[in-house]
Amino acid sequence: MLGNRSWDSWITRYSESHQHPLNQLTHTFGIPMILVSLPMMIAGIFWRPVLWVGIGLFVVGWALQFLGHAIEGKPPEFLSDWRFLLVGTRWWAAKMRGKV
Repeated sequence: MLGNRSWDSWITRYSESHQHPLNQLTHTFGIPMILVSLPMMIAGIFWRPVLWVGIGLFVVGWALQFLGHAIEGKPPEFLSDWRFLLVGTRWWAAKMRGKV
């Protein structure tokens, strides 16, 4: 699935298209919003109020992603390779640990 590339290699490539501090900031908030929204939307099948919160987080999280890329002036990496959807979460985790 990683195409004979290490996670570090993927994260380095991802980081190259996320240089602008405002793009990094929007991703720092947007990525966890999207991640939290997914289980909330699933839980929303059984409890409707959670569904709407999940949808809101999902929409705002993605809006932040695209706003960041508009500021950066580069398209999101996942448009060229879907695997960058997974790399974004690893990048965020590395950033939170101070590794990016």
